[in-house]
Amino acid sequence: MFITLEGIEGAGKGSVIADLALALRGSGQDVLLTREPGGCPLGEALRAQLLDMRNTGIAAEAELFLYLADRAQHVREIIVPALQAGRLVLCDRYSDSTLAYQGYGRGRDPDFLRSLDNFASGGLKPDLTLLLDLPAETGLARARARNELENKVESEGRFEAEALAFHCRVREGFLTLARREPERFAVIDAGRPLAEVLAEARALVAQRLSQRA
Repeated sequence: MFITLEGIEGAGKGSVIADLALALRGSGQDVLLTREPGGCPLGEALRAQLLDMRNTGIAAEAELFLYLADRAQHVREIIVPALQAGRLVLCDRYSDSTLAYQGYGRGRDPDFLRSLDNFASGGLKPDLTLLLDLPAETGLARARARNELENKVESEGRFEAEALAFHCRVREGFLTLARREPERFAVIDAGRPLAEVLAEARALVAQRLSQRA
């Protein structure tokens, strides 16, 4: 089973995916925890360039193809072999982030991006996508505070440096994608206390696993 977590900056994906991995492993699942960008050696190298705030000169077109290059390698080197081995794959960001950020955020045609992503991913789609949703102002404030605390303002702050309007477009993009595929997406209110968010995420995954049993 392939599960992805999506959301704007500061939505809490890292906390939720770590908790899910712990819970699933505790129930006997063989879990692979991965992320984009950075889920494979090539992706780690690309992540350092894509998220570095000092790389403000990256063209939007180059940004798009770097993310797609990461996905193409990640899918073939990491995700597909894990799924073929019967493992449950949890991935922090995937194709929907490309559509939300490079599509709705950057103003590219989402249908054009879907065709490129389909080629890069080999058509691999998640079985379930948890969308952590909260107001862009809240998420951005959280993300910037986290980067300050972890001393990652320069190394991973390129998207946090974008204007609020950009993050509002990204959030609306995610919600549009969720409305388009309600059978795949589950939208979680990430503005609530973390314990409530974690509990809902666990319940949604458990429900989907039981449906597939």
